[in-house]
Amino acid sequence: MPISRFIFFSAKHRFAHASNLLPRFGSSKRIQSCGYTKSAKNNYYKKPTGHPVVNVETRASRSSGAYIIPPILLGFGGLLAFLHYNDERRAVKIGKDSYTGSDTAAAPIIGGPFTLVNSENQIVNEQDFLGNWVLLYFGYTSSPDIGPDQVRIMAKAIDTLESKENLKVLPVFVTIDPQRDTPAQLRAYLKEFDPRIVGLGGPVSAVRQMAQEYRVYFKKVKEEGDDYLVESSHSMYLIDPKMKVVRCFGVEYNAEQLSKEILKELKKHQVNA
Repeated sequence: MPISRFIFFSAKHRFAHASNLLPRFGSSKRIQSCGYTKSAKNNYYKKPTGHPVVNVETRASRSSGAYIIPPILLGFGGLLAFLHYNDERRAVKIGKDSYTGSDTAAAPIIGGPFTLVNSENQIVNEQDFLGNWVLLYFGYTSSPDIGPDQVRIMAKAIDTLESKENLKVLPVFVTIDPQRDTPAQLRAYLKEFDPRIVGLGGPVSAVRQMAQEYRVYFKKVKEEGDDYLVESSHSMYLIDPKMKVVRCFGVEYNAEQLSKEILKELKKHQVNA
């Protein structure tokens, strides 16, 4: 039974019972109460040894009750209507999407189309990467510490997969600082880690759009003069040959752990294929 119906019948029963009791009360009645004394020294309430009875005079006015009960009934009526409305809204079968009615569970969409410029100054988009497993990282070449560490981890992980498992994963580096990271700068920077890493940059608007599609956070932090750093989430994604994100990795993974997790995903894909 929905909760709103349960409350409705319970409230209805209690109001009926209360209306039957009203005529039985006289104009005044004696209420027995147990008195407590307060100790000023210890500032707490202390129960006395006896049990005195205090007479409290209350008057039950039928005329005042007539004015009090209707607003209460209206309040309960509004509460019941609200609960019923919520029950109707939540009456969606388990496993169904509340918008489409499909059997698949709704999941946040990560990724999307993009058009950027690679380190060879060529325009590329997501179609150019179809058919490849891609390890995608968002960073920038001026990053003082975390960025270079993540690029080294990415390079070592894909090298382990290729040398030990004969599995090829294409590493892609997308700059979140396209104003400073020109194609030439990207090419020189990534060559120091692994020449197989594809560098992508381009117009600020295009980079920002791709970062939003992949749920990547980044923000400029001003330093002395015209210098600045870029705060970011340092996100790394494993993308399948259909350009769908299958895993997201944080900075807590080292190269060995990353290669093992990627291997699990590739084997899982082979089984399901």
